Amino acid sequence: MAIKDFTYQNIIKSVYAKEKLLAVLIDPDKFNIANTKSFFEKVEASIVTHVFVGGSTVEDKVTDSVVEAIKQNTSLPVISFPGDIAQISEKADALLFLSLISGRNPEYLIGKHVDAVSRLKEVDLEIVPTGYILISSGKITAVEQVTKTKPLSRSNLQLIINTARAGELLGMKFMYLEAGSGAEQPLPPDLISAVKNELNIPLIVGGGVRNKDQLEKALNAGADMVVIGTAFEENESFFYELRK
Repeated sequence: MAIKDFTYQNIIKSVYAKEKLLAVLIDPDKFNIANTKSFFEKVEASIVTHVFVGGSTVEDKVTDSVVEAIKQNTSLPVISFPGDIAQISEKADALLFLSLISGRNPEYLIGKHVDAVSRLKEVDLEIVPTGYILISSGKITAVEQVTKTKPLSRSNLQLIINTARAGELLGMKFMYLEAGSGAEQPLPPDLISAVKNELNIPLIVGGGVRNKDQLEKALNAGADMVVIGTAFEENESFFYELRK
């Protein structure tokens, strides 16, 4: 089977064209499928360009149902953002094959990936290797609890840069800087800029972005894509700030 890369190539084209991207992150455990139509009417009217689906802990078979409902209500690319093997959905357009390179738990560096291979053979999914870097946010995040890893300190900028660069040299196609779901503060613009200046691959930034000003600061600092989850979960009126 040929490896698909439509979603990846489209993102690369957008990056080269200096088009900034925005993804809404849907946590299957928190999303009410009954509200899918009304929720995505707001999404379609906004500047959102992609839909991510995933969470740190999701019950079996929930993700498939959520992705199917989303696909029926939007033409935007739907990308699986799995916290575990059970969240891999063949109904998605692509999958971020995440390696938690900020941590040292072998299960989330390579172990879960080996376990996922048999499942991935069964599905026709575009797979994008992605380096995932968890950065301190002022609170213990679900990612930290589940993976039993510690985030990198915001004050240790060189370590964050070196980790991102090492991920690129290992062959990652995307780099994802994550402050964590429900982070009290977004990542600082100078941190985003410093990492972006060292990379030749697209940079995704998520966590703590709750208003348009914070979004614009992250994009202007060099993020190629910003991911927003909690802000939309808690305040759907945020979509109106981001209308096309």
